[in-house]
Amino acid sequence: MCVDFTDLNKAYLKGSYPLPKIDKLVDATTGHALLSFMDAFSRYHQTPLCHKDEEKTMFVTNRGLHCYKVMPFGLKNTGATYQGLVNKLFESLIRQTMEVILDDMIVKSMLDIEHRQDLRKMFDIIRTFGMKFNPKKCLFGVRSGKFLGFMVNSRRI
Repeated sequence: MCVDFTDLNKAYLKGSYPLPKIDKLVDATTGHALLSFMDAFSRYHQTPLCHKDEEKTMFVTNRGLHCYKVMPFGLKNTGATYQGLVNKLFESLIRQTMEVILDDMIVKSMLDIEHRQDLRKMFDIIRTFGMKFNPKKCLFGVRSGKFLGFMVNSRRI
């Protein structure tokens, strides 16, 4: 289903939360022995709306008026809002053992024996906030893989 949020988007200022620079994220993956790649499932639809903002997303069907309880696709600031959310959730791990841009995430470990513990920290956060991954797009404990369109491994991009 598609809802036209043109008028609502006109009423709001563009969000100023910056997306991370892709080249810095990709560069930060080199030199790590093991990598795990995750993709958040339906990223925006995992983000609850403030109760007072739900009515702003109202739409009409032949069964009556409805509104979103989670962030719908098509709102002006969904990308900036979602990036701010994941940065806050994974704040203690970003640039240490994890990199995140929107729904693409990577856990990176310098030593093989650290990777299980690094993943556990990330999964503890995921469980706490009820975030879901798309299992078809996840790859765990590998030496190389594709991140943001680049093949990365311990030695090079």
